[in-house]
Amino acid sequence: MDLMVFYRMISLNIRLVCCDNQQDNRSRIGLLSAICMVMGNMIGSGIFISPKMVLLHSGAVGPSLLIWAACGVLSILGALCYAELGTMIPKSGSDYSYLMEGFGSPVAYLYSWTTVMVSLPSSFSILVLSFAEYASAPFFSECNIPVMVTKSLAAAAIVFIVTINCLSVKLASYVQNVFTAAKLLIIIVIVGAGIVFLAQGKTENLYNVFDGKSVSAGGIGLAFYSGLWAYDGWCQLNFITEELKNPSRNLPLAIIIAIPLVAVCYVMINISYFTVLTSNELLRSPAVAVAFGDKVFHSVSWIVPIFVLFSTFGSANVSCFTAGRLAYVSSREGHMVEILSYISVRRLTPTPALIFNGFLAILYIIPGDINTLVNYLSFAQWLFCGLTTLSLIVMRFTRKELKRPFKVPIVIPVLLLLICCYLVLAPIIDNPDIKFLYWAIYILSGLLLYYPFVHLKVKWARRLMRPITTLLQILLEVVPPEKCG
Repeated sequence: MDLMVFYRMISLNIRLVCCDNQQDNRSRIGLLSAICMVMGNMIGSGIFISPKMVLLHSGAVGPSLLIWAACGVLSILGALCYAELGTMIPKSGSDYSYLMEGFGSPVAYLYSWTTVMVSLPSSFSILVLSFAEYASAPFFSECNIPVMVTKSLAAAAIVFIVTINCLSVKLASYVQNVFTAAKLLIIIVIVGAGIVFLAQGKTENLYNVFDGKSVSAGGIGLAFYSGLWAYDGWCQLNFITEELKNPSRNLPLAIIIAIPLVAVCYVMINISYFTVLTSNELLRSPAVAVAFGDKVFHSVSWIVPIFVLFSTFGSANVSCFTAGRLAYVSSREGHMVEILSYISVRRLTPTPALIFNGFLAILYIIPGDINTLVNYLSFAQWLFCGLTTLSLIVMRFTRKELKRPFKVPIVIPVLLLLICCYLVLAPIIDNPDIKFLYWAIYILSGLLLYYPFVHLKVKWARRLMRPITTLLQILLEVVPPEKCG
């Protein structure tokens, strides 16, 4: 049978199936699942690793606790701004959709170029590498974990998570609900143990909490980078706005409920850490929660690494879920190859975008310094967060006709914009590392692709991609979203 005839038959069947199932399968994520999505993505490996770097850069216990609380306040301010943007522009894609509306196609393209190709898959790979290290540690207690074991296990985790997300949105959200419950359980255990130690009078580690080395403005910025890495995920719900039930209500409500809960949990967890561990013990520990468990739970300390595994896996699941949506939305706007905007005929999931994100994450599974990666990824993240916040301010004057079911006082986005500028510039001024310049060059290099392929839409590129798109469409059983309209 001729390939194009077969393709047309597949497309016809796909359209019929999609139209029959469209109403039953869209907007399937309710308020509880949305709250679990936010908390599930925020509570990952960060709270079990970042306290060390926050303490190191802040210089003492007191400033460290203040930074954790300030990171929570900053996340809430940012989430409130994104809640206004998400209800005003009810499209999936988060920053991408808002930058498109506020500043136009070139800025939105630079965001998708940086985030789809590097930031999100790198974040995904960091999470699964953390998962792999914790999962393999019990089997190599007396020797170093072989790099190949960690990388292979991380790759297997990526394949498993991508498969779950390709099969069903509901399945992915149910998995997330379960792992979020596991995360909350270990948080309750850690906080409860800290409260017991405090009740027993173990407060010597909390005396003179502001005595320590002096730190620079850049050092405080790096401390915020590590703390905000643990809070990362407060805007992830905006990536899937189109799949929420009643987004104008559930988006801001989920954010307002989830983020303050996470902030309280993080501050209480750090107080528990400092109650049990001295500053030197915390700084020497590669994973603070494991050191805490060894000192508190003794013979049953294995409980903590297991729940850290659950927490990291859950965060990786949400990272995959939201990253696939960004690739899907940017492709739908013509900023990525066409196949990434297609959805599965049987499951209505953005299968090509999910697989593409997983493929890049596997490529990024290489030995490296997680803390260094966090610093450079955070630079790009807060650069675009500042631009997105600026777009909110600009659209207050240029897009007055847009309905705003949820609206924040203008002082909040202005304050957030100033903080973003500080987080981007302070570490560079304090320690002008050449790698920050590399990041800036990479971001701007996207314009070299934007002008010929997006702005001019050169025809030979489309002709080259057409047979590849057709083949992948048949193999993956995917269609353009408008086929279901």
